[in-house]
Amino acid sequence: MKQRALLLIFLINLSLSTFAFGPVGHQIVADIAYNNLKRSTKKKVDNLLGKRGIIYTSSWADEIKSNEKYEYSYDWHFQNLRADMTRDELQHLYNNPGLEGDFLFFALDSLSNVLKKDKNNDEALKFIVHFLGDVHQPLHMGSLENRGGKDILVKWFGRDIRLHQLWDTQILESQRFSYSEYSQYLQDKFGKRKNEFKKQSLFDSVWETYLLQLQIYDYNYEDLNPYDYQYHFGDDIDEQLFRAGIQLANLLNRIM
Repeated sequence: MKQRALLLIFLINLSLSTFAFGPVGHQIVADIAYNNLKRSTKKKVDNLLGKRGIIYTSSWADEIKSNEKYEYSYDWHFQNLRADMTRDELQHLYNNPGLEGDFLFFALDSLSNVLKKDKNNDEALKFIVHFLGDVHQPLHMGSLENRGGKDILVKWFGRDIRLHQLWDTQILESQRFSYSEYSQYLQDKFGKRKNEFKKQSLFDSVWETYLLQLQIYDYNYEDLNPYDYQYHFGDDIDEQLFRAGIQLANLLNRIM
């Protein structure tokens, strides 16, 4: 029984360290997007994935990582970026998504073109739903040197965890909200600014995410106080989730 419990703990920790934004984060993004789809787009999405299926399949791209059939998609979840990039340099890379390999920018561009041509391609849709969340998790556009924070250990409520894991799941899960409660909270919080976010291009959003990534790396993690950290970055995390949902809705409304 003890061995089984230890195995369960190991599997839970493994899943937390590999899921971008974690299942709850991706569900929040998908729910916000779903609530901002045009009626015609929502009907097409529901026909492909089932009623509100965009939410329930939002972590599918993580769940199939262990399937050899989808090995090709592993690198699609992240984009390695230098710490000294200018906006023009980042935009050049974004506009030429295969320039440095088949990574996150490449995946979003390629899959968007696939779905635009074949609006019944449910796998392309599920990938896009997930990767719009990934591209707004700052450490999925992190430094190659520390593997997006996976090689940086921080002390979080008395235990050592990876910085990447902290941003994937730990901060979000400490809120104790269901995905639907958190989604509603964010839509109430940012409702008056929704048009501002809608007017942004996806690249504008990517640039803001990159700037946040720099702030995360610059933070002093010695003697880290989790409560201070959550207070410091709380609004940023909320904004990233809402921004991701709006950008996902923008993209699907445009290509479907």
